[in-house]
Amino acid sequence: MRDTLTDRLERWGDRTAVVHHEAGQTYAELAAEIRRIETLLDEAGVKPHDAVVLKGDFCFSQIAALFALYLRKAVVVPVVTFTETTLEAVRDACRPRHVVEVADDVTVAPFDSPPGEASELYGALTESGAAGLVLLSSGSTGAPKAVLHDFDALVAEKIGTSERVGRKPPHILLFLLADHIGGINSLLGVVRGAATAVVPAKRTPEEICRLVERYGIRLLPTSPTFLNLVLIGRFHEKFDLSSLRLITYGTEPMPEELLKRVHAAFPRARLLQTFGTSETGISTTQSESSSSTYFRISDAGVEYRVVDGELQLRTRTQFMGYLNYSDEAVTADGWFRTGDLVEENADGYIKVKGRAKEIINVGGEKVLPLELESILMGSPHIAYCTVYGKPNSITGQAVHVDVKPDGAMSRAEVRRHVREFLDGKVEPFKMPAKVTVIDEIPVSARFKKKRSLP
Repeated sequence: MRDTLTDRLERWGDRTAVVHHEAGQTYAELAAEIRRIETLLDEAGVKPHDAVVLKGDFCFSQIAALFALYLRKAVVVPVVTFTETTLEAVRDACRPRHVVEVADDVTVAPFDSPPGEASELYGALTESGAAGLVLLSSGSTGAPKAVLHDFDALVAEKIGTSERVGRKPPHILLFLLADHIGGINSLLGVVRGAATAVVPAKRTPEEICRLVERYGIRLLPTSPTFLNLVLIGRFHEKFDLSSLRLITYGTEPMPEELLKRVHAAFPRARLLQTFGTSETGISTTQSESSSSTYFRISDAGVEYRVVDGELQLRTRTQFMGYLNYSDEAVTADGWFRTGDLVEENADGYIKVKGRAKEIINVGGEKVLPLELESILMGSPHIAYCTVYGKPNSITGQAVHVDVKPDGAMSRAEVRRHVREFLDGKVEPFKMPAKVTVIDEIPVSARFKKKRSLP
């Protein structure tokens, strides 16, 4: 694969590979940067199957470093920014020997790991001669899970050996972060088609929309929450986004009423629900329609089944295991339990109803936050909402909702409107015990809602 990959990059020569800060670098320059970083790895003593932290978000040199480490058959641990919990997980679970940091330049230095052997799972990579990739979960409910992949298998599945190169390759926006499975998937898609990766200087609605207008972006991969931020700020009206032909959304469930708003704002673009996990990779999907939250997994490399309402997957790009958690999420027959609750219609399309861990138990009655959020987003006076559970001494848990109004309303008016709008639409136990009016929308680094868990 080494010669095939580098030969491809050189063959594509003067095609623009990466655009960042309005500057473009060609595929020939990318190949040269990979070789330069390989020399730095040699000088630092990086050996095949050493665990190496790659610190930094997407940019020209970060992309080159990722491929250089892949070619070195290292175990790559991409990290955009360190928090206390991610640093601890990387140090204790991954046991990296080196860190490649991409800032103004690329530096390779030793990583201060505790003594001891790395996971025995690395041994399987050594035996197969494959590179590794470790992705860290968001860690919203504890320490991040360190998810180990066979990097060669991911590259083979997403890039392959055949070339699909058009005369005018598209610009692909790297919206998702460099340490996210969706971001890695987008990058491999760029290389597969000899396309141009457009790297945002910052991931704000204004900047993303500016780049869409500036480069005539046809495909926008994003999240429901980020799309809502675009609508709330009316950035779709401030910029010319008519080039968009496909908007893919994932990382969290899409409220049906929000999808209606997005469809109305982008009538010329097809809307596609994507699905993937850090453990199984990104699956090819097909939405029932641009106005439907039902979708079908149409990927030859993916099998799925629904067991007790939970979606389970078995894929060709399935992870090798966790470095710091038990593999209880994998069934005895090899299916990954996603934790997503779904329903399936007669035509074989499925719809995500929410996460099992987000269910609110009100006196034995179950409440799915997405159901209430979808209803509330049907109000023209509500710009954003998030539903979650809080402990209650009588019912065990109670429904709480945070709301950002659309327009000038007092807090008392917002609280009254929420209850009046839900009246007659939901059972009494689903009515919020508390409505909190918020001024700012809290968004995670993965561009998802920050939701308090029951």
